[in-house]
Amino acid sequence: MDLGSHSTLNEHLQQTGIPSGSQDKVSVPDSGPEMAEPQVAVAPVVTSKLSVKAPEFYPSGYNQNFNQNFAESSFEDRYDGYLTLAEYVQDFLNHLTEQPGCFETEIEQFAETLNGWVTADEALQELVELIYQQATSVPNFSYMGARLCNYLSHHLTISPQSGNFRQLLLQRCRTEYENRDEATKGDETTRKQFHAFVLFLAELYLNLEIKGTKGQVMRAEILQEGLRELLNALFSNPVDSNLICAVKLLKLTGSVLEDAWKEKGKNDMEEMIQRIENVVLDANCSRDVKHMLLKLVELRSSNWGRVHGTSLHTEATPENDPNYFMNEPTFYTSDGVPFTAADPDYQEKYQELLEREDLFPDYEENGTDLSGPGDPYFDDIDDEMDPEIEEAYEKFCLESEHKRKQ
Repeated sequence: MDLGSHSTLNEHLQQTGIPSGSQDKVSVPDSGPEMAEPQVAVAPVVTSKLSVKAPEFYPSGYNQNFNQNFAESSFEDRYDGYLTLAEYVQDFLNHLTEQPGCFETEIEQFAETLNGWVTADEALQELVELIYQQATSVPNFSYMGARLCNYLSHHLTISPQSGNFRQLLLQRCRTEYENRDEATKGDETTRKQFHAFVLFLAELYLNLEIKGTKGQVMRAEILQEGLRELLNALFSNPVDSNLICAVKLLKLTGSVLEDAWKEKGKNDMEEMIQRIENVVLDANCSRDVKHMLLKLVELRSSNWGRVHGTSLHTEATPENDPNYFMNEPTFYTSDGVPFTAADPDYQEKYQELLEREDLFPDYEENGTDLSGPGDPYFDDIDDEMDPEIEEAYEKFCLESEHKRKQ
């Protein structure tokens, strides 16, 4: 097409209201005697901004330097890149927050590093404070923080006159515990911080192991008494946030607390449930919170969801165990209807199944021939493939091998 025809084309497009930029998508007939060449639509070229040279992507909050230090360095130089203990510990705490699955593989090396660094009272105090702040300020770190505290309480070698790691940790918790009445009456921010402390203390009660005089593993009894007083403080100021915290605390530790109190002949849990029922009746809390409290009472009435809690030494039967038939095999009738041992007609259906299997005595369930050599039916079957099928099979194998080598 020459320049003249190109100009005519633009005029035609303007007259018909079609933008000139769309000419690659419109077929325009040639007025000449010869047949016009077909107009080929050209797809717009999309230019990507992606590049193979782009820097590696890391999610927000990800500390690349920390992971490189812990993955590539040896014990001797593992903390050479950190100027202070606080920087090293805080990086490890953030690392656990982002990747809690690394706890088992990295906690031993972390403790060994601390043993080489924490050699004074001030350093141990700083370590306790860093872990406490992380466990009470970062959502969902209370459980991991409690596990970390338990490990360090058994593996840190420093034990100054001011107290070992566990003693300093409990002293730090006592500072917050003694302000419980003021905290439950404080503003929203104060209550939120207090509630985080309550749940961390609950995790400590469940995870902090103390060895008894005879070497037996025990829970810290002082935490058990502390949790009871914290519950009393929360119920004494029954605003919604305090009640929600109490529900979380009891759902987490209720079964363990009740067992411990019962061993001492105490009815403390009965008193707690009575307080909850009084709150539901009298307190001006929201409808949703009252529903949560009632669900908690229902959970406790079912022995905190423990199926065999009331009959530990009773043999399981279909009457007392709803999961009795859970692992029983499934059979099928001649009509294809499934049935198990829980079916009322199990014996009758199973007998019918056995009678059907008697019709084929010479074969196992998977079809294996048990009749031995000389079976008149199977002796007549030729093991060789049909020539046409064999040729097609060989061709298929050659093509598969050729594709594999490409």
